[in-house]
Amino acid sequence: MIVSKDWLSEYVDLKMPLDELTERLTLTGLNLEGVETVAGDTAIDLEVTSNRPDCLGHIGVAREVSVLWGEELKKPDPQPKASGLKASSEISVEITCPELCPRYTARVIKGVKIGPSPAWLQDRLKAIGCGIVNNVVDVTNYVLFECGQPLHAFDLAKLHGGKIIVREATQDEEFTAIDHKTYKLSPGTCVIADAERAVALGGVMGGADSEVSDDTVDLLIEAADFDPLSIRTTARAHHLHSPSSYRFERGVDPEGVDWASRRCCELILELAGGTLCEGVVEDGAKPEPTGEIKLRFDQIPRLLGIEVADDEVRKILTDLGCEETHVCGHCVKVVPPTWRADLTREADLLEEVARIHGYDQIPEDVGVRMAPSSRSRRDVVLDRVRHVLTAAGFDEALTLSTVEPEQVESHRMWTNEPPLVTSTPVLRRANALRQSVVPSLLACRKTNVAMSNPVIEQFEIARIYLPQPGQLPDERLVLAIASGRGFLDVKGVAEAVVSDTVGHRRTLAASADDSGASTLLDASRTASLSLDGVKLGYIGELSTEGLDQFDLRGPVTVAEIDLGPLLDGAELIPRASSLTNYQPMSRDLNVVFDESVRWADVEEIVHTAGGQLLESLAFQEEYRDAERLGKGKKSLLWSVTLRSSEGTLTSEQADEVHAAIVAQLSKKLGGELRA
Repeated sequence: MIVSKDWLSEYVDLKMPLDELTERLTLTGLNLEGVETVAGDTAIDLEVTSNRPDCLGHIGVAREVSVLWGEELKKPDPQPKASGLKASSEISVEITCPELCPRYTARVIKGVKIGPSPAWLQDRLKAIGCGIVNNVVDVTNYVLFECGQPLHAFDLAKLHGGKIIVREATQDEEFTAIDHKTYKLSPGTCVIADAERAVALGGVMGGADSEVSDDTVDLLIEAADFDPLSIRTTARAHHLHSPSSYRFERGVDPEGVDWASRRCCELILELAGGTLCEGVVEDGAKPEPTGEIKLRFDQIPRLLGIEVADDEVRKILTDLGCEETHVCGHCVKVVPPTWRADLTREADLLEEVARIHGYDQIPEDVGVRMAPSSRSRRDVVLDRVRHVLTAAGFDEALTLSTVEPEQVESHRMWTNEPPLVTSTPVLRRANALRQSVVPSLLACRKTNVAMSNPVIEQFEIARIYLPQPGQLPDERLVLAIASGRGFLDVKGVAEAVVSDTVGHRRTLAASADDSGASTLLDASRTASLSLDGVKLGYIGELSTEGLDQFDLRGPVTVAEIDLGPLLDGAELIPRASSLTNYQPMSRDLNVVFDESVRWADVEEIVHTAGGQLLESLAFQEEYRDAERLGKGKKSLLWSVTLRSSEGTLTSEQADEVHAAIVAQLSKKLGGELRA
């Protein structure tokens, strides 16, 4: 934002030296970018952050100066004299897309004389680098840079049907802008149309068919409020960035719409003559009043570390435009001004007090009292998950939430709904919100392979976005793993994650997965993971096609786990058990089962049958031999450790536990103890 020093002095007395002015503005958030002398004036280039659109006009900067130095703000009060017919007899306004344009106003001036602007107006615009056109267009630009509210002037005679219709563009609708280029529009674009065609891109650029020219006699002055996201999308899609779109993207003062319209009409009547029609034609809803914000006085020393007098706090807030609604010895309540949409909570008011009082007034070594806090359940559980994975040799990755649409189509393990897409790709062609983190990790692995990194073991905790027709998407938090280890190794890591969060007595089960579709995974080496009968995720090895798609060499195993059940069922309270001085006793079991029997089922039965004497069990090996064991049979070998807290176990007691385990395995799974 380039500010003219002479122009600024019209609204506030600038008694201070230029260096003091720029330094104080920098300390309060308007960083100095540069200073230049232009035709006897001083152009000050200030960086205005996106949360302060009120400072994208000279009056906004003057307001900051008036508060900092305690000077009076001299803001004009435009009262243009209307002596013509009613404006509603000349034009009508209708908004059919209130979500894109909540409010639109129009005033009509008849009988103007188009000509060059006076020297003072040209000097003001030249000082800030704005081009000169004619007295009417220059006035609209002047008011824009004066208050930050964009305006547009139409040639009334070129508007067909005496109508202004604010609507959404149709597919491939053509529009010729004032740069005399034709653009194809798409739905979601806000256009200003007359009875026949679009005459302006709302908030972005006017049209060539209705622009003010030397032959213009009657004017329609537009002042409106447009949706910031719509303006940003339109400007970027067509590469049409302008001072107007820049301000609408950041939001304008809804109460400043009428002021800017009156100010524009007042200056046009003064510089171009003509007759202002009575009244204003408008459509749309006026903004709802903002709610009050409470500032507790005792929070100032607690968070800033210094004392600021209550009266000074109140003066700072009222000077900034806040309306005081309550004050007592404990707090003050205010309603922020409409031009400060960034003031929504107590912390925002504290920041205003700090910057106006002066950050330089806060000592560097000031002590700020600390308040006790605790980590959330989510933080605790995710820390446990990260600890398990890093201990297992994995590194955490961080990737983008958008991928190429082809990656979504090739890996659908959670949903078959088409992905949500962004209007502008975050990266080239990456415009689909991912429905799995696995493709992102594989792309990351591809980069590491290209860099010849010897060990590539990665995980990521992130959200995926699963569309739900007629509802907001399911933003599911998942853990994704990509490893060069085998299927069973990665399954063991997943089991360790589950054990460390929801308890080692709850078993992660793996079964054939037919719930999703993926060309990346080998169907014969993919399993669905479940916990207590609820699907938790999947694990699988990449197929040849999957390896080729990401240019990967060597086997790769991936897994993805829904962290929702783990967050809900996590055991956060540490549990201690007393240690025993008695010696343990171990027994080996070699049992023959049908091929279909899962180790998870065997493990669960062993834990149940072993009772309190079972301390641990450890799987050793799996053996198959059709001649010795029989067709469709397998032998599982494992060991159990037994220990009592009441005394040393005898061989008879250990044999009883051994026999109980074998009996239950035989009864429930048909297992036979191998001789």
